[in-house]
Amino acid sequence: MTTATVGIMLPRDLPAHQIVPFVQKAEHLGFDELWVVEDCFFRGGFAQAAVALASTQRIRVGIGILPAPVRNAAFTALEANTLAEIYPGRLIVGIGHGMPAWMRQVGDKPASILTMLDEQLTAVRTLLAGDALEVDGRYVQIHGAQLETPASTAPPVLAGVRGPKSLAIAGRSADGTILAEPVTPEYVVAALANIDASGPHEVVAYNVAAVDDDASVAREIVRPALEWIGEPDWAPHIEPLPFAEEFAALRARSATRAEFVDALPDEWVDALALAGTPDRVRARIAELHASGATSVVFIPAGDDPLGRLEPLARAL
Repeated sequence: MTTATVGIMLPRDLPAHQIVPFVQKAEHLGFDELWVVEDCFFRGGFAQAAVALASTQRIRVGIGILPAPVRNAAFTALEANTLAEIYPGRLIVGIGHGMPAWMRQVGDKPASILTMLDEQLTAVRTLLAGDALEVDGRYVQIHGAQLETPASTAPPVLAGVRGPKSLAIAGRSADGTILAEPVTPEYVVAALANIDASGPHEVVAYNVAAVDDDASVAREIVRPALEWIGEPDWAPHIEPLPFAEEFAALRARSATRAEFVDALPDEWVDALALAGTPDRVRARIAELHASGATSVVFIPAGDDPLGRLEPLARAL
């Protein structure tokens, strides 16, 4: 991947008839990347990526992320390779261990998510490189599989992970890491320390985003999208921040998510989202790139994602 890029996320719940207009407009406005998500139970990652690639000419398309427990590594490689052959150099594949609740819901939560993820990443990357694979792992068993027509350039495989042990796996078994929102410069630095990659390693940073000439308007657009960061699962994102203790105290005394997010100080919102004037958001993107993020991805906040594209593009 090219470094210092800016992408846009295709909202998981965007009405189907708006998907093609959204991806085409994103390309026209100059975004480097478009990212699709595979959240239960909205839309499939490969299907969305195929539509996005077929509907555009230049923009690179990332899948962020595919939950590994529900997929066979060989067939994940097969699907990814097909798109990489047809659209050379334009696909990025993100793989993670899946949200535990969703994996339990579909009966595919492995006993060791770390072993499963490590095996999956290694197997998919080996196959996409065009090599034959013989592995008899705890979760991945593949005997002599090899792609018949591997793409001339294998798509990069990134790990979408959060915890320190998972980040370490990303560092040794993936081409890069996808960091879910909120991503601050402090969090990027902390994550890179855990990743500890021995060679080049891409870091994709997701953040909810809104751009407006009035910074207070942009803050109010993104504020509802920050409700979930009061949950304990997001502690790694908050721990490196200077207001981590105050944040934890606010979370503890808030009876509801709505109460929590309403009480977030404006400066915290500014830290936890890409929100504000075009100049302010552009400066924040530069800070994230300087901290080690190679790609900064906007998650459009608000009720009209298609209509928000043009204001967001003002920060490019």
